[in-house]
Amino acid sequence: MSDTIDQVCQKMANLQLKGLTAEDEFPDLSQHNNHMAKFLNMDMYKTLRDRTTPNGFTVDGVIQTGVDNPGHPFIMTVGCVAGDEESYEVFKELLDLVIEDRHGGYKPTDMHKTDLNPDNLMGGDDLDPEYVLSSRVRTGRSVRGFCLPPLCRRGERRAVEKLSVEVLGSLTGDLQGKYYSLRDLSEAEQQQMIDDHLLFDKPVSPLLLASRMARDWPDARGIWHNENKTFLVWVNEEDHLRVISMQKGGNLKEVFTRFCTGLTEIESLFKNKGFSFMWNEHLGYILTCPSNLGTGLRAGVHVKLPNMSKDSNFEEVLKRLRLQKRGTGGVDTDAVDGVFDISNADRLGFSEVELVQMVVDGVKLLVEMEKKLEAGESIEELMPTQK
Repeated sequence: MSDTIDQVCQKMANLQLKGLTAEDEFPDLSQHNNHMAKFLNMDMYKTLRDRTTPNGFTVDGVIQTGVDNPGHPFIMTVGCVAGDEESYEVFKELLDLVIEDRHGGYKPTDMHKTDLNPDNLMGGDDLDPEYVLSSRVRTGRSVRGFCLPPLCRRGERRAVEKLSVEVLGSLTGDLQGKYYSLRDLSEAEQQQMIDDHLLFDKPVSPLLLASRMARDWPDARGIWHNENKTFLVWVNEEDHLRVISMQKGGNLKEVFTRFCTGLTEIESLFKNKGFSFMWNEHLGYILTCPSNLGTGLRAGVHVKLPNMSKDSNFEEVLKRLRLQKRGTGGVDTDAVDGVFDISNADRLGFSEVELVQMVVDGVKLLVEMEKKLEAGESIEELMPTQK
């Protein structure tokens, strides 16, 4: 079990008895470049240091990953995590500022919207397969009543796995599949799944390690997928659940439809067992990292852009379309042969349909620009306005 409030308060009292003040404990953030470090100051730290969530999470647990990791060469990291659902309320003075900064001005009074009806998506089944090689939509979900990965104990993690396996085992039709526990997979089997872009790798990122998400690895971690390997659920990776729909080619509409159907069915099955997902009207779906609040959704395609990616307008076009690029191997990788992973930059404040629509419309434009450049023509008239 996690520490009780009384136990945490006693620990705080022990710090005071040792003469450790907020000034003694305040981290040196002078060389840091992350969202947390922009806003945490001594006065705020003094206020938040005396608080704890009902499960015993403290502000030092919230900020540790941002303290240990000053910055990232490719992206502006968040620098903090939640240990449980209550973290976002107990430490709201800090987390509200981080959320507003990370999510484009999303204010504490704003309300999130959800739309998991694929019929509302326009197009998406007509992306050129000569350029769009594969399509994927993923999100995360947290099961209410359990601590999040930075705080959960071994028994909680195992309980999440047991419950998830029971739920996923009830899926039928095209969604029917099998669960593979990491403990039962050989290293060769795990590597094959990783190479096939099905399975997550053992955490080596300093961000994850500092967040304490890799404890007891690989205990109670695993992957479930349907027979066609087009619908996957990761269990106890960075979040309780990561739900993924994917396939080769450019039919993002089909991928999103399967995603919505499967996700809705999983939520219903959890409710049948008396459990719900963490959600509220302001933050949408609650996940470990503040960057994934709201929809938690990342819709992405692997798309060939060898000419467009060399154009001086590439970064500006992505910014105007509210899209982001990665290498096909993830955030820390480079593009290979001009193939990029292009996805939505936003998570919170837009519905799932709106975010997928941005990817559909944006990728169509990028492919059109690529074709123009292939033909030696100007793309000036295709430059988009800011979305």
